[in-house]
Amino acid sequence: MEPVTLTSERLILRPFAPEDTAAVHAACQEPDIPRWTNVPSPYGLRDARHFIGTVVPEGWRDDTAYSFAVLTRDGSTLVGAMGLVRLDRLHTAERQAELGFWTAKQQRGKGYTAEAARAVARWAFRDLGVERLEWIAEAGNEGSRAVARKVGFHLEGTLRAKLLHDGTRRDAWIGSLLPYDLHEYGEKGAKSEAGDGEPSGAGADPTPYLPYPR
Repeated sequence: MEPVTLTSERLILRPFAPEDTAAVHAACQEPDIPRWTNVPSPYGLRDARHFIGTVVPEGWRDDTAYSFAVLTRDGSTLVGAMGLVRLDRLHTAERQAELGFWTAKQQRGKGYTAEAARAVARWAFRDLGVERLEWIAEAGNEGSRAVARKVGFHLEGTLRAKLLHDGTRRDAWIGSLLPYDLHEYGEKGAKSEAGDGEPSGAGADPTPYLPYPR
């Protein structure tokens, strides 16, 4: 996948660049980020350089993770990181991906993370052909769950011993977002550098969905 840039009303989402190193390092000093994510702790400048210079470009190149730096629209402030991860099922008949993110402490409570998540979700559904987008977080991560609810994820339950963190298996919350969920929430189309033409991920017809009666 060639890296892309997305925009929303207040944000720009672009691939990480070397000039983001100091901001990423500073953000990851806040204890909640390594507590609830797989960010190393302690987090040094070397970790930030490795993430930006190696992990991010390899993820785009190898189709394992599509990571974006989330910035305010003028590009002056790093809000956080957002991306599609665990993409092993993206190019199979399952057409699934997982949304992952963290937010700098000073940028929380402004609605930025949910706004960025919607932009990535719209891109995933429209351009990549994703049919089920998952959100998974360690049980107890109330901030992440609040974002998922705001975006429109349907919370589906608790997965026992799903995650491994600091050598301990932890329970996880899981939710899903389907393409029509965004329409239910009145979302408008995403803007990307690819324009608004035919979705590049629309080569195959959508897989029929037969929900269980409730």
